[in-house]
Amino acid sequence: MNWARLASALAGALLFGAVQVRAESLQVQPALVDVVAPSAASTITLRNEGTTPTNVQIRVFRWSQVNGEESLQPTDDVVASPPAVTLLPGTDYVARIVRVVKRPVATEEAYRLLVDELPDASRAKTGTVRLLVRHSIPVFFGSQARTPPSLDWTISRQDGRLIVSAHNRGGTRLRISALSLRDVSGHKISFGRGLVGYALGQSTMRWAAPASGRKFATKGSVSISGQGNDGPINAVAPVVAAP
Repeated sequence: MNWARLASALAGALLFGAVQVRAESLQVQPALVDVVAPSAASTITLRNEGTTPTNVQIRVFRWSQVNGEESLQPTDDVVASPPAVTLLPGTDYVARIVRVVKRPVATEEAYRLLVDELPDASRAKTGTVRLLVRHSIPVFFGSQARTPPSLDWTISRQDGRLIVSAHNRGGTRLRISALSLRDVSGHKISFGRGLVGYALGQSTMRWAAPASGRKFATKGSVSISGQGNDGPINAVAPVVAAP
């Protein structure tokens, strides 16, 4: 199958109104789960705000950051109960998230909870495109002795773009948003006002700047500002060779 041709045809159909796009209304609360020992469980609430029943699958993955990139791996250490449910229109359902492994939490463990709306072939209609919803919920299990985040920043270049690296020496994640860079000449690059990502504890994460960094200084230092979940971010980072 020629996927490019299919995508082009779908785009054209959408443009001229030949296809109706229908998004479902699966809502999940809260947007983040944080459990501190000795507690080992929490809950999420699913809600179907649509007009038809919705089949939902709930899965848990171990979340890590390897070589500056996100990694999700299957795990049996934390489970969702139940792993699947059918939500009737206008109803709520409470699912449990339980850490079942017996070893103590050393600092903070990170997981991602994927809540997927499943397709229902019996409700498929010709000329209708259903956009299935996926929610990705951060889940953290931490010890009472976990240390706060402590980040070391560096700036490098790759293919003309600036790469921002954050190494978190602490034992707790840092949620990073509204990130911006400014060099000694006043050139500025903004990542926007929204979420950039997380720097997990004892991990390194990298992000590519959304705009070209060709005007940025090739040496010296760059000022970094942003917002973390525990307050403002203000740092100075050296410009280093590409990783």
